[in-house]
Amino acid sequence: MKRTSLQLAIALTVLTSFACPAVFAAVPADSKSKVARKKKYRSSAARTSAAAGKPSLRRVRRVIPKGPLVSAKIRAEAHEGVFANIANGAEIPVENSAALVPFFELLYRHQKGELPGPVRILHYGDSHTAADEWTGDLRTRFQEKFGDGGSGYSFAGRPWNGYRREDVRTGSTKGWHTDGLVGRAGDGIYGLGGVSMTTKAPREAVYLQAEGQSFELFYLQQPGGGTIQIYDNGALVERISTSGEEEPGYFHYDTAPGAHKLEVETLDRAPVRLFGWVAENSTGVTYETLGINGAQASIQLDWNEPVLKSNIARRNPSLIVLAYGTNEAGQRAWTLESYRRMFEELIGRIRDAAPTATIFVVGPPDRYIHTRKGWVAMDQIDMIIEAQRQAAAATGCAFWDLRAKMGGKGSMRQWVLAGMAQNDHVHFTAPGYHLLGDAVFRDLMSQYDLFVKARADSVADAAAPVKQ
Repeated sequence: MKRTSLQLAIALTVLTSFACPAVFAAVPADSKSKVARKKKYRSSAARTSAAAGKPSLRRVRRVIPKGPLVSAKIRAEAHEGVFANIANGAEIPVENSAALVPFFELLYRHQKGELPGPVRILHYGDSHTAADEWTGDLRTRFQEKFGDGGSGYSFAGRPWNGYRREDVRTGSTKGWHTDGLVGRAGDGIYGLGGVSMTTKAPREAVYLQAEGQSFELFYLQQPGGGTIQIYDNGALVERISTSGEEEPGYFHYDTAPGAHKLEVETLDRAPVRLFGWVAENSTGVTYETLGINGAQASIQLDWNEPVLKSNIARRNPSLIVLAYGTNEAGQRAWTLESYRRMFEELIGRIRDAAPTATIFVVGPPDRYIHTRKGWVAMDQIDMIIEAQRQAAAATGCAFWDLRAKMGGKGSMRQWVLAGMAQNDHVHFTAPGYHLLGDAVFRDLMSQYDLFVKARADSVADAAAPVKQ
């Protein structure tokens, strides 16, 4: 993990110049498509660094003091310190790593061509997850090693202004209402990722631009539900009524591999509720980002269980990552016992929906809070990490201590000085998230390599002749 002076210079350049250009995805000009004549979409491809860094949708106004001026020497020393901590973190074991064996077995069989279809990973979490920089890095790493299975599941349209996925473009017209966000609770019928888009107006639309050969739309079938039309690259594919007994609905569409723009258009004044899109290839890995800004782990307990169970079963994931804790640390109402019980209940609900999936718990990162005395490490993180550790052990889940990997309690200050974390002392910069993604993948693959070796030894022992 050591960096040369050239690599350090490049990293520092990236830190000072990082920005995401705003991009607008145009609507197809096919005159036969009603969607083509609609007003402009709100596109999630408009990615500004400010939108990507919002920690919450609660609209709480608070002033974060500007960061101190950091000399080049101090920044370079902090930068090297961060990389050293991440390198040393390789010596910190993945706790209960044996729980990863079922996932590794599926990966191995898939890699050998023995398992058809993509291997799917669902990653639930808060704003660290929602930014899709940490998860985007993990997606890239997995797909480089095991093949590109496609983008998998993404939210329908643009459920909030900063929503984005690094591997797809999504957008929606202005007549949709979002439910499931923090501070915008509804009836709990939000689908796989806890976010739904609803409209009662005709000629409202959402779109997805993605690579793939197999697509699905997750929606709600409901009494009096409206009719929708689905287009692929401007050509009408299907007309669907969403009316019926209340239950999850699925539209599946196979097509030629490549780039596609799928669109949904409402046709009448009747309720339509959409959950999300799926885009897949026939093989490889999908890494699906299911983060909500400001979320706590307990948010999932408010989601409609039958709908969530159906959606998870439909995705049939091999690995489910739970990455919460940052926002809970700011809530004094939680105790070790109450948080552990809640987290065990959450794991139980997920395991009921996906009994064959491996569950991988990722603890929260270090976090600071600003007081009259300045920035101080948040003590409540200690309790959250321990509660998650105990819950993971009690329920047979693997546990990865993110805070320990980044340097332990108080390490966030070094990450801020290095330019690897933002001055709110909560969120990371893009290079910081990518470094964390590399660390998670490194540790998972080191365990995977041990699994592959042990598996080969076991097969060899079984094939060896029995000595008389």
